Amino acid sequence: MVKSFDSYKKKGQKKTVMWFWFAIIALLCWSGSDLFSKIGCQDARDRYSHLKMVTAVGVVMGLHAAYEVFVGGVEINARILLTYLPVSALYILSMAIGYLGLRYIELSISSPICNSSGAIVAILTLITVGVGDDLPPLALVAVALVCVGVVALGFTEANEDEELRRARQDESNHHYAKSWIAILIPIIYCLLDALGTFADSRVLEVLDEDSANVAYELTFLIVGALSFVYVAFVKKQRFFVKQEAPKYTGAIFETAGQFFYIYALADTEHVAFSAPIISSYCVASVIWSRLFLKEKLSAKHYASIALVVIGIVILGILDI
Repeated sequence: MVKSFDSYKKKGQKKTVMWFWFAIIALLCWSGSDLFSKIGCQDARDRYSHLKMVTAVGVVMGLHAAYEVFVGGVEINARILLTYLPVSALYILSMAIGYLGLRYIELSISSPICNSSGAIVAILTLITVGVGDDLPPLALVAVALVCVGVVALGFTEANEDEELRRARQDESNHHYAKSWIAILIPIIYCLLDALGTFADSRVLEVLDEDSANVAYELTFLIVGALSFVYVAFVKKQRFFVKQEAPKYTGAIFETAGQFFYIYALADTEHVAFSAPIISSYCVASVIWSRLFLKEKLSAKHYASIALVVIGIVILGILDI
């Protein structure tokens, strides 16, 4: 979920180097969310891990929404919830699908693809608005790099020798079958998140940003509660503290990342610097997956990921 929040600028905060530290913290939090979400959802034996993850995020976001309403005084009502509902639905559906995908593919492949949503937003903007005179050619190059990188990842995954695949996956003790579905799931996440971001930019023209964010979090709380009821009472699945702890840790990192993202972008004079820092958090996710999950990729994987990351960073610099 990527949005621009200007309302914090109105609160009179000093424009200091704090934007840099907020951006770094957001990067670390969102990459940490990737890592712990992967740990919480990677067990192939738990068919409902993604719904349990949705419940965890819903609980944490619900608590944050309560703080914003009762302490921060943010306005929220049924009209705001319903107006923002289509955007919330796209974001929440994309995240649920993303959590499902973590069961079938390495985090170091999934995260860069999911972060490619910025390129899709740029394409949607070009289609609906057209190529403006103020659009730098470098933006088109960045979009092309992301698209080529994602396609290259797909072909690399599909054509990798099965023995080589198993050999490099032995160290992590998690083996993933060669499947187009595995690569398709993060692509679906990317498309849904891009649609959500694109719709977000339109809806925020009529809604206050803080109220919209609370509406999103409360909607996530409702979906999380429904997921819990379905898993616990319909499917009669048990929740174990040891298995759920990484999910709630990931949910805390997700919510904290959004918080520091808001403050980093509130310093509008430095958005051109903070945006690319934050948007490159998938690089940290790849590093964490290598260090903590022991994921190994081939040179072709890393070359494809490099194209995606370069494109994402360029889009972040241009603030598309």
